[in-house]
Amino acid sequence: MTTRQTRARPVRPPRERGTWKAFALAALMHLLLGWLLYHGINWQNNTPAGSEAELWTEIPDLSTPTPRPTPPPPVPVKVQPAPPPAKDEEADIALQEKKRKQQEAAAREAQLAEQRRQQQQEQQEAEAKRQQQLAAQQAAAVAAQKTAQEKQKQVEKQKQLDQQKLDQQKQQQLKAQQQKDAEKAEQVKEQKEQQQKDAKEKADAQAKAKADADAKAKEKAKADAAAKAKLDGERRARLAQLQGQAGGGSSDSGEGLAKSGTGRGAGGNATSPGYAEKVQRLVRPKIVWSGETSGLETVVSVRCAPTGTLLDARVSRSSGNEQWDQAALRAVQRSDPMPVDINGQAPASFTITLRPAGS
Repeated sequence: MTTRQTRARPVRPPRERGTWKAFALAALMHLLLGWLLYHGINWQNNTPAGSEAELWTEIPDLSTPTPRPTPPPPVPVKVQPAPPPAKDEEADIALQEKKRKQQEAAAREAQLAEQRRQQQQEQQEAEAKRQQQLAAQQAAAVAAQKTAQEKQKQVEKQKQLDQQKLDQQKQQQLKAQQQKDAEKAEQVKEQKEQQQKDAKEKADAQAKAKADADAKAKEKAKADAAAKAKLDGERRARLAQLQGQAGGGSSDSGEGLAKSGTGRGAGGNATSPGYAEKVQRLVRPKIVWSGETSGLETVVSVRCAPTGTLLDARVSRSSGNEQWDQAALRAVQRSDPMPVDINGQAPASFTITLRPAGS
């Protein structure tokens, strides 16, 4: 039982112990009482002499231990002359009663002293036990504190080791990154040098190719000019022939549309003299061309349904410039349907000669 639990419980009277001691003490007191009675009777047979007595208060009941108050100083009692002696029997009884009370008081005092001693011993044992428990708790606390300190030291040491390891890893990573950056910079430098070299080679090749292309273009231009001059002569001769055959010729305004050639309608009759002008007015606005104009002439062959619906259009004679040929062909295709002749039907087939405006 701990000291705190002992204090929390109410104070109880001590358990009875030493029963055999009490019996032995009672027997001893009876023997002592018998001896005193025997000698007292003998003493009473003698002639009593004058005697003095002091009065004291009654012995208090000490069953419950209470602190002893400091006894007041004895009050001096005025000694008066002794009364005449009483009867011997009454004096003997009074003396015996007084002795009995003194013996009982002594026995109670001895019992109380024994109880106090036992209580003090129990308190001392409890205090010693409490001190032992307190010392054990303090020792356990000190041991726990020491263990915690050692554990904290180990944790701090492990943290230091981990930090050192982390620092080493960071330094290694930094060195590796620096080496990687240096290698990358070297690669970038080599790439730039290679790119510059390639660019220079490419520029040289382009310059050479351009020079070759310019030379070829000049040669081609000369050849084309010669071919165009030859074609122009042929075209003019053919145009004159076609105009002579058509009986009235195409527009000499140079706006790119010749009249119909040999086309015939569905009824087998030749086209009327004004049909070429109708085709010219329809196709001319649809020509889209912004290139060169000199020496270009394209002949487009056309097949139509009687209603004028365009069945087929193709370049039958090229001008030598494919872009102009395609522009002329698109103009004819955009003119669908073709106009009908005076008989209400379009010719089944005819050709259209086209030249750029201003040629």
